[in-house]
Amino acid sequence: MEKRNPREWLSLKRTVRFGDTDAAGVVHFLQLFRWCHEAWEESLEKYGIVLKDIFPTTQRNISQLDVALPVVHCEAKYFQPLYVGDSINIKLYPEKINDSSFIILFKFEKKSEQIGLSQIKHVSINPITREKCSLPEQINLWLEESVMSF
Repeated sequence: MEKRNPREWLSLKRTVRFGDTDAAGVVHFLQLFRWCHEAWEESLEKYGIVLKDIFPTTQRNISQLDVALPVVHCEAKYFQPLYVGDSINIKLYPEKINDSSFIILFKFEKKSEQIGLSQIKHVSINPITREKCSLPEQINLWLEESVMSF
C-alpha cells in the first residue's frame, strides 16, 4: 500500500442537507453518529482499504468475513446547532485500545469552532462464534499510521 498523507484520510468535509434536519430545522442528534460512521468508511477508503473486505455486502455476507467490527459503545456531546447549508469538518482521532478493540474520537468543527464531539468504540469479533478476536491487519495498519500522524 502506498504512503499517503494522513490529513487526507483523517479530516473530512460535509455539508448539512435538508434530510439531515428535524422539524425544528436543526440537525437531528442521530445524524452525528451517521456522519461518524460515514467519515470512518470514507477514511478507510481514502487510506486504501476496500470496504467490502471489512463490511458485509449483498455480495458477501457476515459469515464470509473473517471478522466483524461492531460498535460496543458510543457517546456524543453537542455544543451548537447545525442548519441546512452549514459546512462542517470532521476530524478523526483513532486509537488502538488492545489487540481486539479501538476507539475513534470525532471532532466536528464549523468555521474552525468546535461544535460537537463523538466517540465510538469497536471490538473485533469472529462473526460465527461472536468471540473477540484480533483486529484485521488492514485496520491495524490504518490505526498505526493514523496515530503516528498526531
